Amino acid sequence: MPAITADVLTLPRVAEPDPTAAERPVRAVTTAPSGYEGEGFPVRRAFAGVSSAALDPFIHMDQMGEVEYAPGEPKGTPWHPHRGFETVTYMLDGVFEHADSHGGGGLITNGDTQWMTAGSGILHIEKPPEHLVVSGGLFHGVQLWVNLPRASKFTAPRYQDIRAKQAKLLSSSDGGALLRVIAGELGGHEGPGSTYTPITMIHATVSPGARLRVPWREDFNALGYVLAGTGTVGADDRPIHKGQLAVFGAGGALTFAAATRQPVAEPDLEVLLLGGLPIREPVVQYGPFVMNTREEVVKAFEDYQAGRFGVIPAEHLPHTD
Repeated sequence: MPAITADVLTLPRVAEPDPTAAERPVRAVTTAPSGYEGEGFPVRRAFAGVSSAALDPFIHMDQMGEVEYAPGEPKGTPWHPHRGFETVTYMLDGVFEHADSHGGGGLITNGDTQWMTAGSGILHIEKPPEHLVVSGGLFHGVQLWVNLPRASKFTAPRYQDIRAKQAKLLSSSDGGALLRVIAGELGGHEGPGSTYTPITMIHATVSPGARLRVPWREDFNALGYVLAGTGTVGADDRPIHKGQLAVFGAGGALTFAAATRQPVAEPDLEVLLLGGLPIREPVVQYGPFVMNTREEVVKAFEDYQAGRFGVIPAEHLPHTD
């Protein structure tokens, strides 16, 4: 899991939370069920079984892979619409190609993040590039859906391509963890992602036997999803492992610790830390549309079918003889 690596001894350190900060209790630890997405690539449904109130402002998250494809096996998604939210695709290993009906597109690879604001409506495709289909290879990433507040549902679509080197790299107070701030801030250090909904997104690598305790905005919710490895979460050291999500209660600090012994293929505890300011508005989701009312979802379908989300660029249309 290369993502973004660095020598923690040379990085700014995040100070321990104030001793008076209340530790966030662990309300639940859930296990993500496995499934398939798009043309058939494996995913773990990270938020399955968690209430929308606990997730707000997040809607959905898949851990894509981790899978080692043989030649000819890599898969992606066909063209599909989105409206009313943002998709955040964070690549840990491998390469993904994306394109849209507004002329955007490009490649993201190890440690890159592609942040797409669907807003008023967009057609989108994600797939492995042709050379990866031919060769096969490792594929591992995360896709997160972030809700937009009512006032921003119909904002113009946009992209942010956040390269691995742009993430803010930090060290925990004792040097036992590497922290990659992709969006939001941690201990006064800000990541590069620009968001309509205030959120924090951090990838933490915790060394075996190390303990990570970080400050957390009290008005944000708090989630921690384990991408790899084993350890504990919370002040009461609840066991947690790969494919599990910790849902925290209120407070100003949260804690993870890595087990001293880790699986051979997963040498560290890898955690995606997520927090955001709850929007607290009605949410009606149907497939790729996340709106406030059923009528708005119906209108999204009508606009999509009428071609109001744009058109597939000519270079991406199927070849015909």
